[in-house]
Amino acid sequence: MPSTPRAAIIPVTPFQQNCTLLWCEATKRAAVIDPGGDLDRIRAAIAKAGVTVEKILLTHGHIDHAGGAADLRDALGVPVEGPHPADKPLLDTLAETGAAYGIDGAKAVTPDRWLSEGDTVTVGELTFDVLHCPGHSPGSVVLVSRDARFAQVGDVLFRGSVGRTDLPGGDHAALISSIKTKLLPLGDDVAFIPGHGPTGTIGQERLSNPFLQ
Repeated sequence: MPSTPRAAIIPVTPFQQNCTLLWCEATKRAAVIDPGGDLDRIRAAIAKAGVTVEKILLTHGHIDHAGGAADLRDALGVPVEGPHPADKPLLDTLAETGAAYGIDGAKAVTPDRWLSEGDTVTVGELTFDVLHCPGHSPGSVVLVSRDARFAQVGDVLFRGSVGRTDLPGGDHAALISSIKTKLLPLGDDVAFIPGHGPTGTIGQERLSNPFLQ
């Protein structure tokens, strides 16, 4: 029987970004996905869940997802994995972006491991396939547990919407292609946690998302 993933969503930054604490129920080993900021809130959630964080995962390089990654890596002594190397320019300029958006303390971060299409990521006994899904940002990645029928999609797909493409490096046609060729084929029963807003399922979005009709 494959281990079950558990997740706690921790809204962080003025953008109310869904930082996710994801853990393997069998081992209590965890990953923090997209720590954009508010690290005290993230650390409180880790303590409440009673888990041991073994890595930080980044779905993409935008400030509200990655701004706190460097400080959290230093605090926990764990590696950062992701996103795809195409988001390196975003990660290199997080401090400047944070200043522009009024987010204090954001720091540039270089991942210990970049992720590409076809890679796998482990959290405890859980395994996630990496899908490179450009469009919202050039290096956005989606993490999929085929066993658990679950995906962490960052800002590629939202319930009833899709990621913005008006930011530097955004490409609406590429985003819709990423969703239609990589996410929809995962199956209607796959549940997902997006980077903002409520959770959803692939089937619900296939039927009712106005951007996919």
